[in-house]
Amino acid sequence: MNAASAASAATAAANVHAGEALLFAVLMQLVVIVLAGRLGGAVAQRLGQSTAVGEIVTGLLLGPSLFGALAPELFALVFRSTGPQTLTILSQIGLLLLMFQIGLTFDFGHLSARHNRRAVWWVALAGLVAPFGLGWGLGWVMPESLQTSAPRYAFALFVGTAFSITALPILGRILMEFGLSRTPLGVITISAAAINDVVGWLLLALVTALSTAAFSAGAFAREVAGVLAFGVVSWFLLRPPLERFIAWRLKADSGEIGPTAMGVTIALVFAMGMCTYQLGIFAIFGGFMAGVLLHRQHAFAEAWQARVGGFVQVFFLPIFFTYTGLRTDIGSLSGASAWGWCAGLIFLATLGKFGACSVAARFAGLSTPAARLVGILMNTRALMELIIINVGYDLGVIGREVFTMLVLMAVFSTLVTTPMLRRWLPALRGDAVLTGRELSPSSVPGTGTAAGATSA
Repeated sequence: MNAASAASAATAAANVHAGEALLFAVLMQLVVIVLAGRLGGAVAQRLGQSTAVGEIVTGLLLGPSLFGALAPELFALVFRSTGPQTLTILSQIGLLLLMFQIGLTFDFGHLSARHNRRAVWWVALAGLVAPFGLGWGLGWVMPESLQTSAPRYAFALFVGTAFSITALPILGRILMEFGLSRTPLGVITISAAAINDVVGWLLLALVTALSTAAFSAGAFAREVAGVLAFGVVSWFLLRPPLERFIAWRLKADSGEIGPTAMGVTIALVFAMGMCTYQLGIFAIFGGFMAGVLLHRQHAFAEAWQARVGGFVQVFFLPIFFTYTGLRTDIGSLSGASAWGWCAGLIFLATLGKFGACSVAARFAGLSTPAARLVGILMNTRALMELIIINVGYDLGVIGREVFTMLVLMAVFSTLVTTPMLRRWLPALRGDAVLTGRELSPSSVPGTGTAAGATSA
């Protein structure tokens, strides 16, 4: 063997060894993440919380806030022995599939009821304007010590955007766990949340453009038009043949999802994620749109959940929570002043979402108990909030302290959701938002009877 051949062989061997070493490090991380996520979810359920809450908290505990502080050497061995790119990609793939499942699970047929649509738009509007205004104002008055070198208007715009977000995937999981997915209450809330998040992503695109000094009113208008066109084309041109194909394959495979249907579906989710990424509202909304296109295929939805859904929730989602936890350090909030600003931020964020959405739902004709539930559900921010603030942190619009404050706000807003649902749901027995009956015109405030009345 000549020198060149020997060098080539040595290089190949080194590459194989490096690949195996990377695989070992990633597998070690995944073992820790999956087992810790399951443990956290089980503990949360024992405490009467949603499993999603346990997974979120576990992800944060695996970061420098606890694991890194108690066992820094072991923490470095597990999570710092390789770059974050692998976990990042795995988490984004998981989010795409989860968003597809959420879009697939919901029955938007309730929106054909006029007063349901009224509630959706009032709640969506209130859930955007009030939180954004409070967040914008807070961003302007926060001290320079909590800001970065980014322009103050960009910082204020980002905080307003972060306040406006509702955690669509986690909200969906909570509604599924409580059996509210196909009730008018669930559809009103998830639809309003989807509107909030689409606008929120557009606002995030605006923040990104401002932060990179590349903002153009014409380009932003084209981006909005592109998103609308994508939705119209997907619904009216892609959906009909897709539904026929899925129905045909389910029949051919005796009600199961065969390899062909599975392959086409996964390719569809990824392709639509690519489209929304190119449109500037991030790939995960492509996954959600793909699910919406098939939401009327109930047999397919049940088969998908049975075959794929559990794996997505157990394997992929905890990876994202851990990725965020690795970037969160509660110890960065030092001193009474920082904790005071954190408490104020959490209070204003809750006031903007819970308060405004509750009032809007009541105005739209929902009963007081139902309006409270809509408010607390819309206040659920965890997953989407974590995505938003990771983007802001990467852009340099927010620093570590504000990043940590927003993470704590996201955790708090999600932590209170399940206990409030358990406490307030019993008061809704027989209410139209659970039974599926359309709200009568007389239930709308100012039309003659008490709000919350139902049609016969």
